[in-house]
Amino acid sequence: MTQKLNIVSKLEKKTPKTLNMVIGFDGFVDEIIDVVDKRQDSEHYKRIDTIKELATRIDRAANLSTNIELVPKIKKIGGNGPIMCSALSEHGSNITYIGALGYPTIDDVFQSMSDNVKLLSFATNGHTDALEFDDGKLMLGKMSTLNDVTYDNLLKVIEEDKLIQLLNSTDLFASVNWSMLPYMTDLWSSIIEDILPELDNGKRHMFIDLADPEKRENDSIKSALQLLQGFKSKFTVTLGLNKKEAYDIAKIYELFDKKACDDMRIPLEDIASALYKALDLDALVIHPVEMACCVIDGVYAEVDGPYTPKPKLTTGAGDNFNAGFMLGRLLGLSPKESLITGVATSGYYVRNAQSPNYEELKTFIKDWHNDNI
Repeated sequence: MTQKLNIVSKLEKKTPKTLNMVIGFDGFVDEIIDVVDKRQDSEHYKRIDTIKELATRIDRAANLSTNIELVPKIKKIGGNGPIMCSALSEHGSNITYIGALGYPTIDDVFQSMSDNVKLLSFATNGHTDALEFDDGKLMLGKMSTLNDVTYDNLLKVIEEDKLIQLLNSTDLFASVNWSMLPYMTDLWSSIIEDILPELDNGKRHMFIDLADPEKRENDSIKSALQLLQGFKSKFTVTLGLNKKEAYDIAKIYELFDKKACDDMRIPLEDIASALYKALDLDALVIHPVEMACCVIDGVYAEVDGPYTPKPKLTTGAGDNFNAGFMLGRLLGLSPKESLITGVATSGYYVRNAQSPNYEELKTFIKDWHNDNI
């Protein structure tokens, strides 16, 4: 039996409905947008297909001016936390989402989450214009309201004793999008100081995604990553990175030559292994577009992904990978098997513009095995 079919067989014997999860703390409304190249009439246009083409057009406007037409296509749940939460909620797990979903009332975009998720909102959401291209995406964020994502505001919607109870009973605590939450390091510090000492010595997973920290100062990035070690007393801590983030952080820690990191000439296995050792966390996972890899307990693993050159939707693909990877970890799959549930979840998502439920995930892995996706 091949590995993919073996994973399906294992998933058939497990149920995610018994899992408890707590996820936070960001929240965005995403507008998925085409950038117009040529317009034929009021209804039809040719879009700009690549970031490079857009960059060339912008460059030509230097010292002059230009008009760039944007066409909103979809308004949807955004933010690393809500997208990861939505993906995991498809499996029927017991999830509480705490974050910036609108305050004092939750924005209508997030109401679709409430069917499967308990929502606790303590700040107004941000807004992202997501310009999508065949070779990537540009995320233009408006996020001043996320300054309200603080520990003091968090306690306005859930008291400390309730938060202790919630984290005591959870299988997964995910805290994502550090980069766009200015007070997240302080919030983590407060949880470590005030909440962790009250938790039982149970086995729990914690997942962290920095979410493109390039705009933050290097010292701030290093302080946040060092602080994560404080969670290891009560959590198995996993840091998730995309390819760019992995090389950027390796550069910040001066693990390799700066130019080699900028050019991404260092083999990804070397980057992953060096970061795992330097950061001293329990697990590190990296998800480029075409594959994924991880280091857990000092052992490196990688898998190729079900890549498609013409995705229907890419915004949120990384968050869906994170959801699928952590689902595999929570269900007791091996690191390599968890990578496969991760890339299968994101592979389904980019083809269908929605996350798979448990049956759809198993079917997708079968079809992938049969070269039928």
